[in-house]
Amino acid sequence: MRAFQHFVLFAVVAYGFAIGSGGFSQEFRSAHKLYRVVNGKVDARTYNGYRRYHAGCNHCHGPDGVGSTFASSLVARPLDIDTFRRAVLSGQSSSGSSVMKGFAGDPNFAPYIDDIYAYLQARTDGALGRGRPKRTRP
Repeated sequence: MRAFQHFVLFAVVAYGFAIGSGGFSQEFRSAHKLYRVVNGKVDARTYNGYRRYHAGCNHCHGPDGVGSTFASSLVARPLDIDTFRRAVLSGQSSSGSSVMKGFAGDPNFAPYIDDIYAYLQARTDGALGRGRPKRTRP
């Protein structure tokens, strides 16, 4: 009996390592998520969000949304999508000293808020690591 218990424990641990190392297909997606990550590759929306984020947001919020001394992390304490949209479009001030301008009139960001949110959501959930993600092909 003891040998069987060790075998089961070994099988569970080995399966966990196989999943963690990409030995099996990994897919992160649910009804309330805007992103899709399969085998470490992201959909077009999430990839576009990565590109848009790193074109403007990372200067203050740090690479990959981790924050900086100038602006807060966007992955440590994620905002709900409505609050995120409002902050990006209208701007935000925190404790009166730091102000983020609104991007409502910026054609490089305003139409792509949900894409940026999808990228940050994937980062927050741990479905996507740091650095440039690989893209799935349509």
